[in-house]
Amino acid sequence: MGRRDSDGPAPGGCVVTVCRGCCCGTERKHPGADHADQVERLTAGVGEAGRVRLSDCLDACADSNVVVVAPSAQGRLAGARPVWLAGVLSAGTTDEVVEWVRAGGPGVADPPGLLDLSVFTPPRRVRQAVED
Repeated sequence: MGRRDSDGPAPGGCVVTVCRGCCCGTERKHPGADHADQVERLTAGVGEAGRVRLSDCLDACADSNVVVVAPSAQGRLAGARPVWLAGVLSAGTTDEVVEWVRAGGPGVADPPGLLDLSVFTPPRRVRQAVED
């Protein structure tokens, strides 16, 4: 799984991983979705509160567009684990991811709006490959 990080990582902040290299980021699977705009919105919105990175494939294609929000240092101290989000396609859902990260993310703040409806648990082998 290749990864590309955004500029200016925030030490201790949340890390938002966006699946892009396979079906999640394609016009073929999600016609009309502006994938480049989504990454720009996430990167600009998260700002200094965290870091956005792109993954070639998170191996959870049935749940695309997949975004994983890893907790900040404070969230990890509170026992939080990375949270997997399915179907992150709209500007509204993308903005909720940004809002959550800016509020502290997993273990620090509850997901805003309807974002908790996007949470899913991928198979263990997929989680282990990404979270380790």
